[in-house]
Amino acid sequence: MGIPVPQSRKIAIKYKDLPFEDIGRLLRSEIHEERLIALLILVHQFQHEELLQRRIYEFYLKNTKFINNWDLVDLSSDKIIGGYLIDKPKIVLHKLAKSNSLWERRIAMVSTYYFIKNRMYDDAILIAESLIGDENDLIQKAVGWMLKEVGKRDHKVLEKFLKKHYKKMGRVALRYAIEKFPEKERKAYLNGMV
Repeated sequence: MGIPVPQSRKIAIKYKDLPFEDIGRLLRSEIHEERLIALLILVHQFQHEELLQRRIYEFYLKNTKFINNWDLVDLSSDKIIGGYLIDKPKIVLHKLAKSNSLWERRIAMVSTYYFIKNRMYDDAILIAESLIGDENDLIQKAVGWMLKEVGKRDHKVLEKFLKKHYKKMGRVALRYAIEKFPEKERKAYLNGMV
């Protein structure tokens, strides 16, 4: 349909009180922007309706097969899955990281962004380790992106991870993870000279 994300956000706000049944219809749509709007409505409801959080979290997990594009994952998973699990066991994320579904693996990794923003790195590191050998570029990008976000907040945590794993990492993940490093240090990692 060609609706840009800012316009999709406005539509989602306009229909923020849409009932779950209708959100489900949108989420099952073949039209990408309709699925995006459904997820943006869920994000809004999750952030503003504390009593609905568990229901939204469970609904999201039951419908991952419709969350099937990188932007759908990236604009919703940390806010809903990460937001819900912040003070709960993270077992579901480790399960998703082992899924055959590319999108569930990406949901597992990107959901940790919520924890990272709250300076909680353990699950991001563990999930990155479990996905380090994933050959899909979209997973490699997600792993590198979350590692970079860890490094922005705690460079030592990122360095510890890299020293242990950089030789096993895919080039895409490594490049993303070290994107903010000084050029000399970046080249050392890329050339295996650390």
